[in-house]
This record gives sequence, C-alpha cells and structure tokens, in this order.
Amino acid sequence: MSNEAQTNSDTSATVQRDSAGRLRHLITLEGLSREELTALLDLAQFYVRSPGELPARDQTLTGHTVANLFFEPSTRTRVSFELAAHRLGADVVNLDMQTSSRVKGETVLDTIYTLQAMHADILIMRDAEPGLPAYVAGFVAPNVCILNAGEAHLSHPTQGLLDALTIRQHKPDFSQLKVLIAGDITHSRVARSDLQALTTLGAGEIRIAAPDDLMPRPGEFANARRFSNIDEAIAGVDVVMALRIQRERMSSAHIVDEASYHRAFGITAERLRKANPDAIVMHPGPMNRDVEIASDVADGPQSVIQQQVTNGVAVRMAVLATIARNVQARRQLT
Repeated sequence: MSNEAQTNSDTSATVQRDSAGRLRHLITLEGLSREELTALLDLAQFYVRSPGELPARDQTLTGHTVANLFFEPSTRTRVSFELAAHRLGADVVNLDMQTSSRVKGETVLDTIYTLQAMHADILIMRDAEPGLPAYVAGFVAPNVCILNAGEAHLSHPTQGLLDALTIRQHKPDFSQLKVLIAGDITHSRVARSDLQALTTLGAGEIRIAAPDDLMPRPGEFANARRFSNIDEAIAGVDVVMALRIQRERMSSAHIVDEASYHRAFGITAERLRKANPDAIVMHPGPMNRDVEIASDVADGPQSVIQQQVTNGVAVRMAVLATIARNVQARRQLT
C-alpha cells in the first residue's frame, strides 16, 4: 500500500469506531475482523430475496433520516442505498449535488451541519477527494453516522461486502478460492475494498492483472500475485472480476485505446475457458461492453453480475441496520 493510501486507511479505520470499539461509521473495510465481516454478510443474506419475491422489509430505521450526498455520478450505489433505507423504514433525502450550495462555494462541513440541523442522522457520501469521509466523521454530532459510498480511488466498503457475499453464495469455502481481479487496478476503489474483504475472509489466492500503466505502485496489494499477462492470470481461477477503465481518473496522456485493451486484456469467452469450468464472472458496473468484458461473457451462464446488483441492496440494508443498532446501544449506555 502506498504511504498516502496507508495513512488514509489507518485514519479511516480508527475514526469509524466509537469509544467502545463498535462501528459507528463505515468508511473502510480495513481493520474489520473476520467475525465482523461475517456478521454483516450473514445479516445481508437474511435480507436477500429470490427473483419474484417481495423485498425484505423491517422498521429498524423508523425515525431515522438518511441523506444521500453523491458528489460523483452513481446509479447502482445511490439507488440501492435509497431502496435499502426505505425498506428499513427511514425517511430518505437525495441531494442533487450539481445544484447544491456546494456548487455556490459552501464547504462540505457547512452542508453537513445544515443536514444535521434538519435531523438527518445517517449521511451517505461519495466523493472524489481522498480522506473526505473520515474528515467529515471527525466533526459530526454524536448521533450522526457517515457511510462511505465510494471514496476517490481508495475505498468502496459496501461494494467489497456485496462482492464477498456474491462469491460466498457460490463458493462458500474462501480458503480454497483463487480470485482474479483484472483491469484498471490503479484507479479502482472497488479492487482495494475487495482485496481487504477477501484477505480478511481468508481467500486462498488473490491475483491482479493489468497493463503496466494500470498496475498499482509497489507496496500496494501486497497480498496479491501480480500478472501482466491476462491469459496466465486467468488460468485455473474460481472467480473473475473485471474492472472498467476509469477515464475520469486519467490524464489525457494516459487514455487507453479500447480496441487494443480488449485484445490484450478483455475477458472473452475464449479466455474464460482457461479458468475453472465452474468459475463465476463478476463486474461492479458500469460495464464498458466489449472493452474490459465481452457481451457474451457479461450475459453468459457464468455471469453473476445481476446477482451482485441484487445483493447490493441487501448488503446496504445490513450495514444501515448494524450502524443504527450500534448507535442505539451506545445511547442506552450513556
């Protein structure tokens, strides 16, 4: 891990717990124990429903107000947090950050203080600035919780959880797993949170594959085997996670040619045959079809991409419910 990433990770892991060691915020998966991760996954599985069934609901968040503050574009994460909060009985506010007072020059903290004054007590944040969720968590009122919905290139904890849940549903013995994460690793907060979750849950082998200019710096992903050849990396794996090229985080000098990338690194049906026959294919979305993943693979029988989306709502319900219960437990002791 780079010095910048390590500093941010250490700060986030510390600030997200209350004085009793309970999770008050969820900013990173770094520092969570296997027992904590497993408890979140077990609760998420409780909330999972099969296609065609009515969604799970309860009133855990009755009386709470959840505010979605997405300073970067999002579809899956924002909508799934909104649905999760509604299904737990919360009031939900979605801020259009393109027309918010932040555009007019208001600071993030002033935006937070305004929401606090309106009794919003669970704030879900996505932002391109590293360290912002942990920074904000240090200033909020004691009853307010911060949930990280995507922080720069560093962290996306609920995506890491939903990916772990999806894998567990198909491959419950993590110790036997060989997992490949392939694509734009250097800019991927998903890859970092997935690595944290998989490492804590005891995954047998984690591989990362990327062109040299999309491979993270030395010191990062220390628990993963590095490959510059996708055909070697995919051989014999149980899970294939494809990542999109994140042009929005690249300078114009480093923009990748899509056709060349697909030839060299795209997950195609031919390449997938090198993995184990029962390997599953994943993608956090949004997909660039026929760039990092071929359409026939994304829609094929080994794909669990739509299951990831379904699991996203269940995981975010589990996180919201857990955080709310921890806050209630703290109130009862004070």
